[in-house]
Amino acid sequence: AQGARVVAKAKDAKDYSKLTEDVPLVLDNVAIAKILPHRYPFLLVDKVIAFEPGKSAVGVKNVTANEPQFTGHFPDRPIMPGVLMVEAMAQLGGVVCLQDPVSDGKGEFFFAGIEDVKFRKPVVPGDTLVMEMELLKWRPSAGIAVMKGKAYVDGKVAVQVGKFKFALVKS
Repeated sequence: AQGARVVAKAKDAKDYSKLTEDVPLVLDNVAIAKILPHRYPFLLVDKVIAFEPGKSAVGVKNVTANEPQFTGHFPDRPIMPGVLMVEAMAQLGGVVCLQDPVSDGKGEFFFAGIEDVKFRKPVVPGDTLVMEMELLKWRPSAGIAVMKGKAYVDGKVAVQVGKFKFALVKS
């Protein structure tokens, strides 16, 4: 196939499957849904593979052709909209901020600002978007969290955000 890459160590489906055997599963989609208020089709974090409470998380979004945005963005060349990549990263940030020690999980975090966004690589169906979010600052008295993040596909940066600002709104 045109553009196909050959991995010398992998011979069949079992071998390719083993390439991810060392990737831990910290939170699956059921556990994520207990933390975040989002639901299909807008829950954009499929699993969390690394988590340091109050500090950072690494999560995965498996991009599939049957997602509703691809019917119009773009029909002949489906590309994941940049705003949805940023939203997926923000949701991963919510996994950090809606748990101890940052918060008690009550309420919701909303965007309060975003700065220094760079899109580096198109993300298309079949890609695995691996995202990292780091908490830079938490001001409990104001309910403001500041984070930064990057997302990768095949080891290459797809999007980076220098600063996310979130506001905690208590229910």
